[in-house]
Amino acid sequence: MRIAIAGQTYDTKTNGQGVFTVHLAEGLARSGHQVMLLMPSNQGAACRTFVNRVQIEAIGALSLAPLYRNVSVTLWPLRQVALLLDQFQPEIVHLQDHYPLCRSVLRAARERDLPTIGTNHFLPENMTPYVPLSRYCRASVDRILWRTVLDVLNQVRIVTTPTETAAEILRRQRIRIAVHAISCGVDLDRFYPDGCVDRNEMRRRYGLDPSRTVILYVGRLDREKRLDVLIEAIQRLNRDDLQLAIAGQGRNGRTLRALAAPLARDRRVVFTGFVPAADLPGLLNSVDLFAMPSEAELQSIATLEAMATGRPVLAADARALPELVQNGVNGYLFKAGDVEAACQRIAGFADEKSRWAPMGEASLAAAQRHSLPVTV
Repeated sequence: MRIAIAGQTYDTKTNGQGVFTVHLAEGLARSGHQVMLLMPSNQGAACRTFVNRVQIEAIGALSLAPLYRNVSVTLWPLRQVALLLDQFQPEIVHLQDHYPLCRSVLRAARERDLPTIGTNHFLPENMTPYVPLSRYCRASVDRILWRTVLDVLNQVRIVTTPTETAAEILRRQRIRIAVHAISCGVDLDRFYPDGCVDRNEMRRRYGLDPSRTVILYVGRLDREKRLDVLIEAIQRLNRDDLQLAIAGQGRNGRTLRALAAPLARDRRVVFTGFVPAADLPGLLNSVDLFAMPSEAELQSIATLEAMATGRPVLAADARALPELVQNGVNGYLFKAGDVEAACQRIAGFADEKSRWAPMGEASLAAAQRHSLPVTV
């Protein structure tokens, strides 16, 4: 089958949507399908490449740097999109978002009567922290943002989204199209409990203490991830046996480093920077607890990857995270945004080491139900 996939990001280093799109496109290609991926060009000019059997068409785009790093927007892509669809002759078109490129792809697909699928990875919380004055008119901003999403999704034939929570969120917005929950999936060939990892060496590589209980976060350093809650919890606990490792990059990095400055001297909070893909499974295998304090997760691939390595999880009781974390079974949930609740959960975890192994085994069992080949 010939499948065209379109989206704003196609990069395992950018965000969850980028990770999912790469996994989907390459998984379909490995299954014998012909796959063309359309995305805004990060270089400005249009270009074509082939990576792991996927034909990647980078559409001419305008970079939004330095305002938004790694974000490019297509301005008038319809003509180029139409030409590519006519050349590739897809049998199905799959949209990963509602931004300008996907809108043009949808229009061209409908003009050619091609069946279209849309996947939603978006929540208004991903954007409202960066919208001027949104704190004063949050409800109105949310309505406008949802309208831009539904403008696209209500024109496709089928909608997917990663979890039942995410599907119900769309239904509450009165979407008119059938919505199906399909996990983003996790690559169990890369992420698994690995007894061969030298935990001490991996910790030293990233400035982590081999003797402390290490709590790891991996992901974007953006406001909706609520990393301030973890930093303030570590500060309030004031325990020398705990260390928080924050891995990733993002727009809120400078603010978070300033917040954590009093904890940097004794290295109770460590910013590792971006962790290369080759190191990530080993780093996950070398820590004691994975933390996801975000209030805006429709699933969280990073949490799935940690679970697949057998890590217990501390997560905010928000959005779709309770679908991954069973309180007291494979980790703990805490009230989103509540520093004191996070303190209590972190302290409880650190003081009951006998439960770490059973919780890790429960995480692994849960992650195995999200195998990437099943998603594809």
